Amino acid sequence: MVQTFTADVLVVGGGTGGTAAAVQAARCGAKTVLVSEFTWLGGMLTSAGVSAPDGNELAAFQTGLWGEFLRSLQQRQPGGLHNSWVSMFSFDPRVGAKIFASWVQELPNLHWISERVPIEVLRSSDRILGVRFADFTVHAQITLDATELGDLLPLAEIPYRWGWEMQSEFGEPSAPNSPNHLSEKYPVQAPTWVAIMQDFGEGASPKIENPIPPTSLKNEGFENPFVGAWDNYGWENFLNYGRLPGGLLMINWPVCGNDYGEGVGRLVESEAARHEFLQESLWHTQSFVHFIQTQLGRLGLAENIFPESSINNSTIQNSSRLKKEGDKIQNRTGAYALHPYYRESRRLVGLATVREQDILPGVGQVAPLRVNAAGEVQAIALGNYPNDHHYPNTNFLVKPKSLRWGGRWTGTPFTIPYSCLIPASVDGFLVCEKNISVSHIANGATRLQPIVMNIGQAAGMAAALCVQRGCQPRDLPVRVLQEALLQDKQAASAIIPLFNMPPDRPDWLHWQRYYLNNPEAYPKNGNCPFTKDWELGIGEEEKVLPSPSPAPSPQSFFTGIFQRRAEQDYTITVGDEQAWNAIALSPEVDQALQTCKDQQRLCFWGHLNLSGNWLVVEKILHNQLPQQVKS
Repeated sequence: MVQTFTADVLVVGGGTGGTAAAVQAARCGAKTVLVSEFTWLGGMLTSAGVSAPDGNELAAFQTGLWGEFLRSLQQRQPGGLHNSWVSMFSFDPRVGAKIFASWVQELPNLHWISERVPIEVLRSSDRILGVRFADFTVHAQITLDATELGDLLPLAEIPYRWGWEMQSEFGEPSAPNSPNHLSEKYPVQAPTWVAIMQDFGEGASPKIENPIPPTSLKNEGFENPFVGAWDNYGWENFLNYGRLPGGLLMINWPVCGNDYGEGVGRLVESEAARHEFLQESLWHTQSFVHFIQTQLGRLGLAENIFPESSINNSTIQNSSRLKKEGDKIQNRTGAYALHPYYRESRRLVGLATVREQDILPGVGQVAPLRVNAAGEVQAIALGNYPNDHHYPNTNFLVKPKSLRWGGRWTGTPFTIPYSCLIPASVDGFLVCEKNISVSHIANGATRLQPIVMNIGQAAGMAAALCVQRGCQPRDLPVRVLQEALLQDKQAASAIIPLFNMPPDRPDWLHWQRYYLNNPEAYPKNGNCPFTKDWELGIGEEEKVLPSPSPAPSPQSFFTGIFQRRAEQDYTITVGDEQAWNAIALSPEVDQALQTCKDQQRLCFWGHLNLSGNWLVVEKILHNQLPQQVKS
């Protein structure tokens, strides 16, 4: 007998966006059902193994559920988050999975069902009514597609994009003028099957067997695709790229590494074709870690990181033909992620589409705010990651969108409009993963974990508001959604990118609202003009709403000599003449570093990152030693 559930909100897919959407909808009181394919929640951040996230690293952008997640990591992760050079925050994926599970378990109105995939989308005319799975059906007022590859879109016959858009379609400066070898060979960015390795010491690491390579690798015309993987970096930098706490190493390497895109179009052709691609992708990573071990020694596969599982088991359980092949894709070591890190999926054709122009800086340091015909700002989430595309053995250059801030390179900020979550002509439905309405080119910046998490939060909030108001997503006033996000008591989320406005400032909400009301005044440099006149106009109700700032992680006291190499390029020489790159994430420290004099002696609190050779400066004391150090 097929069981039937009735819910206000149904979220299909337990990845980064889906978990955030389900948690936010349930926190708003909606009766929510979350159905995930895997036994871990969190997707890219956990079950896909990419526990070194990119983007939204500046203090002002650590808001919403992303900020809450960082605070939880800082409290729970032994050894701290300053471990790798690819990310400002790296953590054990098991810790992340526990955080997401705890969020869900705290909500009695959120029912989570794992190890299931959608089979049929229930639709009546232009209205989505729910989804059928193998052994149950869920009827819901609002259904959210949070799957890794946008699987509900074809099932619901909702128009979507897959592949590149030519320059004639959106006028994007980095799009090709016509189809070419790259766009035809790689219709989407290459996924990566992540593995976790560990240094076991000389002669102690278990041997990694080399699997039979996929046929496609044999046809490449060279014996080993991994030769030269770290030649331009050195093996130490290669290993430190994704270093995690506890001596773990995340293997997610783009240069002659484990990105895999041969026949990537098979992911959306059929169950059998997807299964075939997944098998090859896993083989490719297994071959890579075997190569690493043979070249560097000592390193072996880490143990018991991910749950022991049959890769893609939910697909296998629905295919009698694939059951015979299931033993070929077993994850018995616990070192391989539960699924690949998908950088791109099917992409909704929505009411609006995020294009490359929408993520690039205008005449200043920020992308212009997107407004509708009535002059209303459409933003519901923000990101700042540079536009990054992955195609094996190819260096595809896009128009740059980076700047130096806080002594380091970061991405220029941009916003995501609510309308790119809504189908052009279907009701009862939202998307909240990499499947938003976005061009192939712009997806290189919108696909990152922090922004997807806050897109999911906005989608979950929108779904709950639609249930409360008895309206469809397309009829929900965007300002109502924006106010709900700004005033959320547990995870207030910034909408307007402002470099110098972290969420712990008492005027945070005032400035967020001010630029929503006056988008023409949005500063081109992304900084608020603090004046007494403006601060005097802040009402008391606006001083108590922002979310708390991230809890400080353990810090150390340092003294050293400050050197100014160039604008926004600093070092501090500490102790035995060791020079560290000095960087900041908070606007107060960024401003202080800009005013420090060359060769000035500094006293400060901060964190060392040995992998990146940098010091994260948390608070400058100048020449004043803290009392406990004086004594």
